[in-house]
Amino acid sequence: MATSAPARSDSPALVEPPFASIPLLDLKAQYAGIRGELTDAVTRVFESQHFILGPEVEALEREIAEYVGVEFAIGCASGSDALLLAQMAIGIESGDEIITSTFTFGATAGSIARLKARPVFVDIRPDTFNIDERQLEAAITPRTRAIMPVHLFGLSADMDSILEIAHKHHVPVIEDAAQAIGARWKGEGVGSLGAFGCFSFFPSKNLGGAGDGGMITTNDPQLAQRLRILRAHGARKKYQYELLGINSRIDALQAAILRVKLGYLESWTAGRRRNAENYRALFAEYHLTELLTLPFSPETSFHVYNQYSIRAPHRDELQRYLSDRGISTEVYYPSPLHVEPAFAYLGYRAGDFPNAEVTCREVLSLPIYAELTMDQQRVIVTTIANFYARLAHQ
Repeated sequence: MATSAPARSDSPALVEPPFASIPLLDLKAQYAGIRGELTDAVTRVFESQHFILGPEVEALEREIAEYVGVEFAIGCASGSDALLLAQMAIGIESGDEIITSTFTFGATAGSIARLKARPVFVDIRPDTFNIDERQLEAAITPRTRAIMPVHLFGLSADMDSILEIAHKHHVPVIEDAAQAIGARWKGEGVGSLGAFGCFSFFPSKNLGGAGDGGMITTNDPQLAQRLRILRAHGARKKYQYELLGINSRIDALQAAILRVKLGYLESWTAGRRRNAENYRALFAEYHLTELLTLPFSPETSFHVYNQYSIRAPHRDELQRYLSDRGISTEVYYPSPLHVEPAFAYLGYRAGDFPNAEVTCREVLSLPIYAELTMDQQRVIVTTIANFYARLAHQ
């Protein structure tokens, strides 16, 4: 990867844009367009005085199941709990192993460790940021009980290869689709391909609530029923505890809000995809496509861009430069999980997963929300071009 912008006579003139004030995510802009519908939905719940589970949750579960393309959807308190409950439903326990990516949010491996099972990490593909399916089979041992791919940043992992390996070794696949609602693999919705799909409705997600919330999807009626029991203290009926469960129920207020937003999700996704194409065109216009590594989406995948993550040389300096000019960015993620202190007991070392480690030093997420304008994107790209032009002349 080059480290400074090449000198090109046909590049647009670089003029320092004024202070921009562009947030990484503008939820106020999203809210402004649906304020009345959200107010009506919240009022409806208050009028009913039914706040835990109930009709709003049941309706959302049906609507999410239809949207994802599965028979069942079970609401829970968060995306983290969705991962935890999926493992509880198949009886994961101490000493079991679950294979997953080292380049992901901490809840992915944290949910495994919470059940005293062992996260077994695998490196990523540098082009997609997803688990490297070519290294997956080597990680399988007699203690492997599941494979947990992460559809990171809104892009499906290679589900054909993952499912083939899982079927060969007779282990289920738990899809961590927290960032990927609406993403597809060969036309099939993520969350419909494995034994479970686990979704998050954290406010920053493409379908985000006004707080925490999650959903588990499955086509197995027995697993669906088990999940409903597990999320409610292990009780099918009040005060009758069949299983050792937890309290992880999505509330009716969140369900009502999410039902409104679900109706807009396809148009918001289209806006994110349009903005991804705008970035690609702008970076090409400023001759930055050889300097930066832009998000990659195979023809087999439908990317929903929960994040628009580039790989950039001098990443930390670039991020400070953008911040000083009012442009917000984020690093997802500054270090892979195998070197985090919480997972030190697993015995991994720096250097074990080089693709993930290099990516953590270079990755930077830019604003991509649907309401982002072309003018704002041009300011962002121009500012990035200015940074590398200055770097080249130092």
